[in-house]
Parts: sequence; C-alpha cells; structure tokens
Amino acid sequence: MEVEGFILSEVPYGDTSKIVNIFTNDGVIGCIAKGAKSLKSNLRVNTSKFTYGKFLIDKKDNNKLSLLKEAVSINELVNIKNDLLLISYLSYIVELTNQVIKQTYEFDNLYNLFINVILKMNNKLNPKVLTNIYELKVLDYLGVGINFNSCSKCGNKKDILTIDGDIGGYVCKNCFTNEFIYDDKTIKMLRMYYLIDVSSISELKISDTVINNIDRFINIYYDRYTGLYLSSKKFLNSIDKMY
Repeated sequence: MEVEGFILSEVPYGDTSKIVNIFTNDGVIGCIAKGAKSLKSNLRVNTSKFTYGKFLIDKKDNNKLSLLKEAVSINELVNIKNDLLLISYLSYIVELTNQVIKQTYEFDNLYNLFINVILKMNNKLNPKVLTNIYELKVLDYLGVGINFNSCSKCGNKKDILTIDGDIGGYVCKNCFTNEFIYDDKTIKMLRMYYLIDVSSISELKISDTVINNIDRFINIYYDRYTGLYLSSKKFLNSIDKMY
C-alpha cells in the first residue's frame, strides 16, 4: 500500500536498519526500513525524522511492524530545517502530536491539521500563531477542549468579560472575581484560532500584544488541564527569547 505520511521518529534497528514511525491519515504505522542506514540504500535519504513524503509499505496486521519498501519526499521543508527557531517549533509540534496520538483513538482530520500547520510554517507564516492554533485545536483530541460559547462558571452567553486559563474558559461580568482581563481583540482572536481552517490561511496580521496574550493563556490552560510536560516546549521557550 502507498500512503502519504510524516516520520515522527526513527530508532536504530540492528547495524544497518531502523524503525520509523509514520504518521498518516489513519494513525501511526511502525515500519522496519531494512538497510536504511547503509550509504548505498535507496531508503537512506527519505527515512529520517521529519520527512514528509509518500511511502510504499508492506502492511502487517496484529500490531506487527510493517516493511517499508520505498520512500519519496513530497516537500523537503527546507525553510524549517535551515532555521533553528522553526525547527524548534516543529520539534515541539511533533512531540505534542505524539502525546495526542497516545491519548486518542479518533484521528479524524488530525493528520491534515498537523501537515497544514507545518506547511504554513515552512511558508514562513508566524510560527507562534500557527503553533497556538494547533495547540487549541488538539485540546479536543486530548478531551479537554475549551467551551467558546458561554461562561465557564454559570453558562451565561452574554456579558463575557474575559477568559481564564485556570478556570477553563470565558468569565462573564457576573462571575468575575479577580481574573486577568484580556482585551476584546484577544478574546475574539482566540475563538478565531479555534475555528479557522488552517489550509485557508494566506497571511497572519495580528499584533504582538494579541499574539503574546494568546500564548500566555494557552500556556496556563495546558499547565492546568493537560498534565503534559514536554521537554521540547522548554527548549522552544528558551530559543524563542533569543529572537
């Protein structure tokens, strides 16, 4: 069978082979790439981590490793791989995706979302915005999606004053205590992040204030509700401060 996919990880297997985990529209397929570490192997170039390509696979059942027979790159993702900041964002997105995959059986649209975010990033659209969009959308797969329709405390759909990462969503005027007040643009843009079709994005004109506010909210929400600790996120934050 031939599939489109993205190599999330690779592990050495014997002296000359390796095991690659290919993310596809139907989930992750673990494959043995025999001889892929050999200099003369046709599989050597396109079986590295972060390869986006088409793969000819001898698919095995019963959770056995499949055999990878051919691999052809679709997009080399040159702009990402030649930029330390972008490769740091990609590393984080991949690690996050691995965790999402472990916690869901529903892959509907997840692969397409993943690929579209990466392709837009390779086209040099703002990586923080794209990553935040991805983070918001995968919350549903993690079972901790945000309710963008009403107050998280009382269910009121009117008089929304702010949004709070610890509380888990909107806070109306009647329920407000001492939560941080985000401006209206941030609140509206957060909802837009969640609803937007990534494939339709051609440009991102968002103020730095709104971008940073949204990133702040998402970081708080993830710490409070996902239980995820990703080493790539810590590294990304340190790199991001340098730019």
